[in-house]
Amino acid sequence: MFAICSQVAHALPFAGHALVPLACGALWWPDAELLAVADLHLEKGSAFARQGWLVPPYDSRETLSRLALAIQSTGARRVLVLGDSFHDPDGPRRLVEADRARLAALIDAADWTWIAGNHDGVSPALLGGQVADEVEVRGIVFRHVAVAGRAGPEVSGHFHPKARLAGGRGSARRCFALAGDRLVLPAYGSYAGGLDIASPDLAAALGASPVGLLPTARGLVRLDCNRSMA
Repeated sequence: MFAICSQVAHALPFAGHALVPLACGALWWPDAELLAVADLHLEKGSAFARQGWLVPPYDSRETLSRLALAIQSTGARRVLVLGDSFHDPDGPRRLVEADRARLAALIDAADWTWIAGNHDGVSPALLGGQVADEVEVRGIVFRHVAVAGRAGPEVSGHFHPKARLAGGRGSARRCFALAGDRLVLPAYGSYAGGLDIASPDLAAALGASPVGLLPTARGLVRLDCNRSMA
């Protein structure tokens, strides 16, 4: 899991801009006053409950709390949520009132865009904000899934990248995955799993083996595929 967003931030040069991967898993673009997150998978807990898996039903509350803190700490005026915001199309209807109110307040306070995902489609539109298949900002395309073979700077989600240091015995860490001018954000959702950055599926989508980026207090730690463990 990522830590709560802090003020410690280190810029990543990307497509001629300075983007800031945050410790909580959000991507901050100061010059555009834009915050991007991916794969919230809200209401995954309630989806599991419907299948008989009894897990704590507080994943949406925890995810929204971290997102609210990220928006507050950066002062973001624009928010892009890069798909799979809910675990399934019915997720928006299952939000409890307190979580619905918190999300509504976040949407009302920013220029908010939901990117359609493969799990939730356009269903987040029920809650307000705009919905799009992709958004281009100053030459960078933001979408849910990386498009294989596409040229040009791209930021996406979908793959939930993770990595850990070779020889490490702890749990794998969610990370950003960078391959040239293509960047994949980690999953932001509390119950979201992950795909190792050494996965051939990720390399195929990005057109090259990615480097994992872990934001730390000392800077961005870079992990290549050979140092990542499944």
